[in-house]
Amino acid sequence: MPDSPEGKRRPLSPLHWIKLAHTVVRAFFAGCIVAIPAATAMGRLGWAMALSAAVLVECGILACNRGRCPLTDVAGRYTKERQDNFDIYLPLRLARYNKVIFGALFAASLIYLAGAWITRPGGR
Repeated sequence: MPDSPEGKRRPLSPLHWIKLAHTVVRAFFAGCIVAIPAATAMGRLGWAMALSAAVLVECGILACNRGRCPLTDVAGRYTKERQDNFDIYLPLRLARYNKVIFGALFAASLIYLAGAWITRPGGR
């Protein structure tokens, strides 16, 4: 907690907690996206499909919210700042291109998973 001028600890702002939650959620889904090709390479196709399903749920939530995370709207209530990373603890450039970077990785992961599923021994 930050210190106040009087030297007393003051509670963290709601914006801090929203940014922290948003960062944890983003890290979870980024981890899922990175884990999909790893699980596929290890032949754990069920795990890879479960990870893919989790990310697809996230994509559905974003799609229903006009491409924005619902936490962005909540964070917007606590600040007038609107930089690409005002609502998350990410470097500005990563926050700006987050969907492009992880969207491309997710698409590539799904293609890899589909190829592994189709060519696996024993058929589908």
